[in-house]
Amino acid sequence: MFFYYLMLILGALFVIGAVFALIVMYGTKDFRLLNIGKCLGILFLGVLFLAVTLPSLKYVVFKEYDVVSGECVIEIDSTGRSSEADFEMLETDEMFSFRDIPELDAYGKSIPYYCEVTVTKDHMFEISYKIYDPKTRKLILTGK
Repeated sequence: MFFYYLMLILGALFVIGAVFALIVMYGTKDFRLLNIGKCLGILFLGVLFLAVTLPSLKYVVFKEYDVVSGECVIEIDSTGRSSEADFEMLETDEMFSFRDIPELDAYGKSIPYYCEVTVTKDHMFEISYKIYDPKTRKLILTGK
C-alpha cells in the first residue's frame, strides 16, 4: 500500500506543480522550449500516476477488498536489501508481488503452496497475503 499512496501523492503534486509552473510561465511571458518541455513532461507523468491510482481509490478508501485463494507458486528474489516475492496463482493465472517477505527455504522454493492474497476489487494493488502448507493447511506465513 505504500507504493499506492506514494504514486497517488506524487501524481497530485506533479500535476499541481506543472500547472502552477505553466501559469507562472504564461504570466511572465518566459516561454523557453526547455522549460515548456519539462513542465509538459512532469504534467504527463503526474497524469499517468493519477490514471493508474485513481480507479482504485474508492476501493482503498472504503476498504473493499477481494481475497484470491488457491494454489500458488512463490518465486523469491532476494537481490538487494530486501526480498521480493511473486505469487503466481495457478488457478487464475494472476501474479501478485510483495516486498520484504521472509525466506521460505525451510519449505522449499517453487513448490505449490495454498495462498490467500487480499487485493483491491479491481485486482490492481496488493494488500496482504497468507501462505499455508498445501497438505495440512496450517498457516506458515502472513504479511501485510
